[in-house]
Amino acid sequence: MKNASINLTPGDVVRGKWHQGVYRVMRRLGEGATGVVYLVESAEGPVAMKIGNAAASITSEVNVLQHFSKAPGDQLGPALYVSDDVNIQGETYAFYTMEYMDGAPVLSFLEARGREWAPIFLVQLLGDLDRLHQAGWVFGDLKPDNLMITERPPRIRWFDVGGTTLQGRAVKEFTEFYDRGTWGLGDRKAEPAYDLFAAAMVFIHMINGERFTHRDGVELLERKIFSHPRLRVYQPALKRALHGKYRDAQMMRKDMMALYAKATSKEAPSRKTTTHTPRKQRRKKGGKLVDAALGGSFLLLASVLYWIGQVM
Repeated sequence: MKNASINLTPGDVVRGKWHQGVYRVMRRLGEGATGVVYLVESAEGPVAMKIGNAAASITSEVNVLQHFSKAPGDQLGPALYVSDDVNIQGETYAFYTMEYMDGAPVLSFLEARGREWAPIFLVQLLGDLDRLHQAGWVFGDLKPDNLMITERPPRIRWFDVGGTTLQGRAVKEFTEFYDRGTWGLGDRKAEPAYDLFAAAMVFIHMINGERFTHRDGVELLERKIFSHPRLRVYQPALKRALHGKYRDAQMMRKDMMALYAKATSKEAPSRKTTTHTPRKQRRKKGGKLVDAALGGSFLLLASVLYWIGQVM
């Protein structure tokens, strides 16, 4: 493994071997199975640079990002900029630069802004997964660590495509908690149902706030869903996803929107009650009021999309 040698520090300058691009390291962003990611300053501004420990893995990720750029609609994942080689301490490494997405890790966002955002983000995620699956790919290693929330308005995005696999093959990378094979609920064939199982587990983690061991079995998993009031609302969709009953992400997305609309309509009457709130308290609640407005806008959109889907 070459990863141990990839140890750049803020202020280091690296130059691409073929394109001669110059990059100044700002800080380390993270490390995965296939390489290390840095925030670097380039001639075009701040970008993320992934330096790989194996040229083949980096080439594979570059190919995935190139396919993403051709998909219709909004950009799937970060935009790809440049791929090249770099020499570090006498070793040659493959790297590529991509869009730097400035945001918060999904779990940190939910901790700070409220877990009521979780169903909104799952619906967004399912929309992106549907487009990815239609393009012939499966994300594979879907987990909170690979998801972040960008602002204006809050939007979930994925940023590590190392586990993305062509449908029909074996999944390249997985994390046990989000892997249906670990739970004995399916194999590791790259197909839409594999990602939908992982999406359900991501949602459970987002709401529950923590993971739990798979050794306790699928019965515990279903008890967790039923016993948690915020998960119980979405039990029909979650159980279908966990047991591979959805043929595509759009079906699960429509079910989640319908359940979200039903859940929030039941809560609506309690919101009509008003009480006198001191001015200082109202100021502190400003951010939460904005969040509530955005959530309400999503509910309206979700309801419209759901009924359009029913008609179609």
